[in-house]
Amino acid sequence: MKLVSWNVNGLRACLGKGFLDFCAVADADIICLQETKMRPEQAEFDLPGYHRYWNSADKAGYSGTAVFTRRQPLSVTYDFGIDEHRHEGRVITAEYPDFYLVCCYTPNSKDQLARLDYRMAWEDDIRDYLLDLDAKKPVVYCGDLNVAHQEIDIKNPGPNRRNPGFTDEEREKMTKLLSSGFVDTFRYLYPDKTGAYSWWSYRFNARKNNAGWRIDYFIVSERLKDKIRNADIWSEVLGSDHCPVVLDLDV
Repeated sequence: MKLVSWNVNGLRACLGKGFLDFCAVADADIICLQETKMRPEQAEFDLPGYHRYWNSADKAGYSGTAVFTRRQPLSVTYDFGIDEHRHEGRVITAEYPDFYLVCCYTPNSKDQLARLDYRMAWEDDIRDYLLDLDAKKPVVYCGDLNVAHQEIDIKNPGPNRRNPGFTDEEREKMTKLLSSGFVDTFRYLYPDKTGAYSWWSYRFNARKNNAGWRIDYFIVSERLKDKIRNADIWSEVLGSDHCPVVLDLDV
């Protein structure tokens, strides 16, 4: 099974930059999107062969996730946990016979780390949610998780040490998640690979210079690690400030 995750930074804009051509070439079984910034009634495009599920933020033009899947899930749920987590369209959970798929757009800690306290609460709650799912069947957790976990995952770790997405606190929450029985699929296969990034600032020719961050992930339950056939980052795909990440899983 081939799964793709992509923060499209506005799906309507991405549609004008070749999104449907990408879908045809990718030939994925499941496509997970983050930062769709749209409601399903605005989705005036054809994607034959896929069931489409949307979770939109209360605020128009903000956040949002979507899952396009060839295999119809057994069930689909939206958001999780306390009410505070349920207004920005950040999580879709699709249940399949052999696993749960969780598509997530993790809240950014914002400038001056204005939202770091909320981010810490979110991380604890999403980890508990994933562990609850994992107790029933394995989990595939993907999306823009808004953290570069290790120094190898960011071009310039020193100057970014206290920037959103590379604080010690956010990185420690990722470490805690992975130590709870989950595997970062890309680093499982490529523990020492450098220059592998999934997001680049629009400023300072960052993408041209590959001055990026790896903040988009496929994370799976530990017991699925032997089923990982490949994990990849398609940095050549344009259309957003992020690029797609890919997982081939034997399920």
